[in-house]
Amino acid sequence: MLIALISDIHSNLEALKAVWREVRHADAVLCMGDLVGYGASPNEVVEFVRERMEKRTFLCVRGNHDNAIAFGAEWGFNPYARQAVRWHQRIMTVENLEFLRRLPVRQLFTDDAGRSYLLIHGSPRAPLDEYLFPWLPDEEFKAVLSYVRQDDLLVGHTHVPMLRVIDGRRIINPGGVGQPRDGDWRAAYALIDTDQKPPDNVEFHRVEYDVQEAARKILDAGLPRFLAERLYDGY
Repeated sequence: MLIALISDIHSNLEALKAVWREVRHADAVLCMGDLVGYGASPNEVVEFVRERMEKRTFLCVRGNHDNAIAFGAEWGFNPYARQAVRWHQRIMTVENLEFLRRLPVRQLFTDDAGRSYLLIHGSPRAPLDEYLFPWLPDEEFKAVLSYVRQDDLLVGHTHVPMLRVIDGRRIINPGGVGQPRDGDWRAAYALIDTDQKPPDNVEFHRVEYDVQEAARKILDAGLPRFLAERLYDGY
């Protein structure tokens, strides 16, 4: 079984399509949230995901930007993110906003080898808001895993790829599809091959996309220039 992991698309249709070309043959797609926010193609991204969720195993949880746009919960956002949230709320369709509202905060998945996964955007302690960065000490990850009964924890939110193994259990972040923040502008995703044994059956990948088009759309929409320029820097 081949499982694709994606997260943090952030209304970047160009990046999503590039990743999809690489993962479309996967048996399951698991998304750790933030379909929208920052970028200029929120309706197109949500409709792309909605269409594929109807036809295949495609699970997705709600991220903090999904939540802010769907429910108006924008407190704590920086001015750039807040401006993007309000723009999204103006231009997104009622159907797509309702889809975001219905996304669960947590999802469970079990692969064909019997290994279980908890999908969450931030962390079990703060599902929408806590950042689990790769450089945190093992003790912090042990504390996080004390809230989890499943074998592996799948997260997003940091936009930074990560694999941490703690006593045979894994915390995996595939990185950001639409707005990477690890200094590499290319769209990020990960694959789990259950024909191989964990913990070494996770592969992290990057794929180039039309970043110029994604940036142009942001500028044409009147969104902050910073949101366009950061795409080139992978931050």
